[in-house]
Amino acid sequence: MAGIDLSRFQATFFAESREGLAAMETGLLALEAGSADAETIHTVFRGAHSIKGGAATFGLRAIADTTHRLETLLDQMRGGKRTADAATIDALLAAVDVLRGMLARAEAGAPDTHGDAALDARLAALLDAAPASADAAPRADVAATAPAAGAPARWRIRFAPHAGLFLSGNDPLRIARELAELGTLRTRCDLGALPPLRELEPTQSYFGYEFELDAATTRARIADVFAWVDGECELSIEALDTVPAPAPLPAPETPSAPLAAPSVVASAPAAPGSDKRAGETHDSSDNSIRVATGKVDALINLVGELVITQAMLRQQSAQLDPGVHDRLLNGLAQLERNTRDLQEAVMGVRMLPVEFVFSRFPRLVRDLGARLGKKVRLRTSGEGTELDKGVIERIVDPLTHLVRNAIDHGLEAPEQRAAAGKDATGCVTLAASHQGGHIVIEVSDDGRGLDRARILAKAAERGLVVSDAMSDADVWQLIFHPGLSTADSITDVSGRGVGMDVVKQNIVSLGGVVEIDSRPGRGMRVRIRLPLTLAILDGMSVAVGSETFILPLAYVIEALQPSRDDVRSIGGRSRVLRVRDEHLPLLPLADLFGVERRPDAAVEADGLVVVLESEGRKLALEVDELVGQQQVVVKSIESNYRRVEGISGATILGDGRVALIVDVGGLVRGCSAHAA
Repeated sequence: MAGIDLSRFQATFFAESREGLAAMETGLLALEAGSADAETIHTVFRGAHSIKGGAATFGLRAIADTTHRLETLLDQMRGGKRTADAATIDALLAAVDVLRGMLARAEAGAPDTHGDAALDARLAALLDAAPASADAAPRADVAATAPAAGAPARWRIRFAPHAGLFLSGNDPLRIARELAELGTLRTRCDLGALPPLRELEPTQSYFGYEFELDAATTRARIADVFAWVDGECELSIEALDTVPAPAPLPAPETPSAPLAAPSVVASAPAAPGSDKRAGETHDSSDNSIRVATGKVDALINLVGELVITQAMLRQQSAQLDPGVHDRLLNGLAQLERNTRDLQEAVMGVRMLPVEFVFSRFPRLVRDLGARLGKKVRLRTSGEGTELDKGVIERIVDPLTHLVRNAIDHGLEAPEQRAAAGKDATGCVTLAASHQGGHIVIEVSDDGRGLDRARILAKAAERGLVVSDAMSDADVWQLIFHPGLSTADSITDVSGRGVGMDVVKQNIVSLGGVVEIDSRPGRGMRVRIRLPLTLAILDGMSVAVGSETFILPLAYVIEALQPSRDDVRSIGGRSRVLRVRDEHLPLLPLADLFGVERRPDAAVEADGLVVVLESEGRKLALEVDELVGQQQVVVKSIESNYRRVEGISGATILGDGRVALIVDVGGLVRGCSAHAA
């Protein structure tokens, strides 16, 4: 039988390894903060062990060697032989960074020829030095992983692989080699379930293995060897009470063979006599599956097409007589409800907790604080708040800018904080919450806050029109102007004025808004409001001439029919609309996009106006008709045609026509730039 092609399983290995490194980093930071419990150390150990096992399976020897050194250090920590001191934690965190790079290079197809020499020397120095014992006697919190006096020195392990184990590229030879590292190993391959040749199923596995291990070790250490095949085998680990002189295993009653990589693969029954004990078998594969993002996106697109088709049916059925077509109309109503439920369920597949973003920042805060000589504590809340995967991927960079600025610009040095009567350790807070159909993410600090006078002075130097009469909210928005920075000096952290403007551009491109609140000496808070998803939009349909446009409902303030007296002309070209005590720019939507208005609308004395607000600024759009409010499936204009100024996307209406989605934020910025 042809050998198994392992390349198709490598994507899963790389994805799971990245998750393992993230878990290791989180655990190491917890250990550094004083959470030196056995479970945290074990979590870090399992992450390293899993990466080592997968790397060995795929022939990534350099990665396997590096993680093997990590295992040795972590095993000493698990056994209470080494403390989680600063030097060890720093070296382990450095190893996490190196492994990320090695995995990225391997994933890109670069040869896995060598590791990092500096890291290897650093780990070797730690291993060569006598480890500092945590206590004279083993601690209670590591008792589960350290062999006790009189512990069993012989173990019997029965191991029967499932189909998924071999199909994912795992090799029992690797498992046997790792067991052999613990002590003296004897192996028997059980072929009792092997049928006659003519009855062999190519998709079945008929192997079971029995290991006898002479080693003064623990059950947990043996179970770690099988961590990489968790859920893909039947496993029992039995401690033998006596340690007789080594002798050959008795001849099996069934045909036996030396341990070898099997050529017949798939689901295997448990080895004869194996007992499936609680705590010794694992089946974590039933509660989740790993699906490529492209497949989820394709499913969402299909559901979007279904929504459009359902809307077409609803529009066509509006002409039917309810008395004659009662059953048909009831069926269509049920279809609409089911389609909406399906749409929400499928959209939920793409939703991820914000924790996927927040988990990146403990390491960043730790390293940047140490680099700047500042003591920083990170607090997070609302990590379980869910957001569309597409939004999460695009929010990482803006949040990184904000956290770095909070530490560099916002927080004072420890001596300055102490002189001001503050805790020497500054605090940066990340919080997320749902508000209506949006998610709100806040980045705040308890530092010095923004300096109003300094911002106004810097803005004036750059030629911006400012005045002392400006509100605080307007002054704070100046820090988003390209090139404006209040830093005293330029460093590789900040000071070039290329951070905050990028933050705002990225947030606005997601259909979000940014607000700032600051109090001198008390700190500042940046509040980001984002849509939950980019694939579905609640919108107001408006008609201009023969065309229909969609206005995102999040920007709509009100719709009204003003009188002639409320409209004023400025310079014979521009017009403004008085709405109560405000004067707003009045833009005809038809003129913006070159649409010919309806003859009856052109001669009307009073038109219809929709008032919109974005980034704290308002404008009024003149339209012919308000069609209604509806949820639409967003389609990209750029990927199907080209970028169109003032348009953020498109959708397909129930009658099959295309409706353009207006970029309200772009229109508001355009009006502001023209006014300036």
